[in-house]
Amino acid sequence: MLIPKGDDSMVEQDTIKLLRECDAGVKMGTASIDDVLEHVTNDVFKKRLTVCKQEHNQLQDEIQKLLDRYQDGGKEPNPMAKGMSHMKTGMKLAMEHTDAIIADLMTDGCNMGVKSLNRYLNQYKAADEVSKDIAKRLINLEEKLAIDIRQYL
Repeated sequence: MLIPKGDDSMVEQDTIKLLRECDAGVKMGTASIDDVLEHVTNDVFKKRLTVCKQEHNQLQDEIQKLLDRYQDGGKEPNPMAKGMSHMKTGMKLAMEHTDAIIADLMTDGCNMGVKSLNRYLNQYKAADEVSKDIAKRLINLEEKLAIDIRQYL
């Protein structure tokens, strides 16, 4: 089946936009883990965050390869959102430095990421299946982390 040229262009546009959002999301997740990792006291919790960061980095590599194919530079997280997240983390950890606080912060971040990525999946419906799969894998990664760290809340 031949796809009309207009549809092909739409697929490419939505694919790039979805990949950009995944790029920003994975960078935000990695930065959030970096913000808290040194403060975690429980070794199992620390290991779980470290593994999750590695998984984020693997997805980041996949996203970057696809963006390179489209000759797109990707997207940095919203500076305001990143700054607010960093500030909130710093303030909460300055007041009380417990694994429960860290689990709470990370759960909030995961939930926000899942919400945003699902919104982008719905918004960029014409994106190709490869980029949709990456978005879904990132969503699953965030959901799994939120579940795995509930015991530390």
